[in-house]
Amino acid sequence: MFRTSFEQDGENQPAQATSNSIKPETYLVASSPMMEESSIPGLHVLFAGESQTSASHRLGPKVYSFYLMHIVLEGEGAFTTEQQHYELKAGDTFLIRPNQLISYESSPHSPGRYRRVASTGDHGDQLVQLAGFPNHSAVISLPNTKKTAQYYPNMLEAFREGHATSVLQASGWLQLIMSQYGKQQLPQASLPPSQANAEQKLHKQMVHYLSSQYTHPVSIANMAEAFGYNRAYLSRIFKKRVGMPPSTFLLNLRLDHARHLLRERPELTIEQVAASVGIQDALYFSKQFRKAYRQSPSSYRKQVLETLS
Repeated sequence: MFRTSFEQDGENQPAQATSNSIKPETYLVASSPMMEESSIPGLHVLFAGESQTSASHRLGPKVYSFYLMHIVLEGEGAFTTEQQHYELKAGDTFLIRPNQLISYESSPHSPGRYRRVASTGDHGDQLVQLAGFPNHSAVISLPNTKKTAQYYPNMLEAFREGHATSVLQASGWLQLIMSQYGKQQLPQASLPPSQANAEQKLHKQMVHYLSSQYTHPVSIANMAEAFGYNRAYLSRIFKKRVGMPPSTFLLNLRLDHARHLLRERPELTIEQVAASVGIQDALYFSKQFRKAYRQSPSSYRKQVLETLS
């Protein structure tokens, strides 16, 4: 962490404030302790900080090689890109994209105070899109900035700690910030979808749930509770989309994975295989396996091993 004058690069020295009410210029920043951008694949937070600009301070025109996002806490200013000019006020967030020619000027009467974060990585474009920044838009205004603004200092504090996991913390906080922007900037994402789209989304959620939870002794009742829907309704939607009840899909999924374990893990007992696919009763597992494949798990394993030998 260090304090210095804002953007000490010799550009356009700021005019002196004419009012005692204007706060003095400050610049607080903390950089990532990891120099290699590949430390976090797809996303790397370079630095985070907070600044109080001086009256009529000017920056640019200039370009950056990374994303640089600012949230205006107080004051006013102007921000200009190659496409558009923006008047800034408290609550606005302005985004500088990599290699974008920009300039910034603080108000002579109410200079801006803002928090900012710089990042780079392959996921940068996707993040700013999810946050509600269209391709050429550089400024968005949130109806409620309190919670979002509070996330910024967390990245700075993480870097000040200098721990090996600081880059992970900062990456997580940046993604939370982007999600807050997205929630407030993209209200259409929460509008009720059409019935067909709603059913398709619910079907995908159920398939994902069962495919990720089959190793546990979950039931369709558990899934219904997790999604907040009636069990009969979920079963009806699932059968309509998949062609079988979710209970049958779950059992088939378990038995298919059991066959894989019987082939690839000959050291496992039948009881261990059954438990590994979420079936606690080995007798029930053997009965269902025989019903599905017309042979017992032991016979299947023996047949496979003989074929391989």
